[in-house]
Amino acid sequence: MARTIYVGNLPWAATEDDLTALVSPHATVLSARIASDRETGRSRGFGFVEVEDDHLDKAVDALQNVEMGGRVLTVNEARPREPRTGGGGGGGGGRRW
Repeated sequence: MARTIYVGNLPWAATEDDLTALVSPHATVLSARIASDRETGRSRGFGFVEVEDDHLDKAVDALQNVEMGGRVLTVNEARPREPRTGGGGGGGGGRRW
């Protein structure tokens, strides 16, 4: 079974290969992805690494507060995404045609 590690405060230039290289000495990496902005495609500064279940705790402990590209990383087990509530809609403004 696989579990996911959250890696935050990544350097903007970090790639998925960099993320894999960072975690692979501590855990068997199954996949890695960096979150990107939908509009610009640029990194959002965090990513996720899927690892084998029994390696997650070791990897998190080894990588917490490690520096990468001049930035101190935040590393922990990823939490499930919270459902989004309501929101959005409307606006409309006062423009008339």
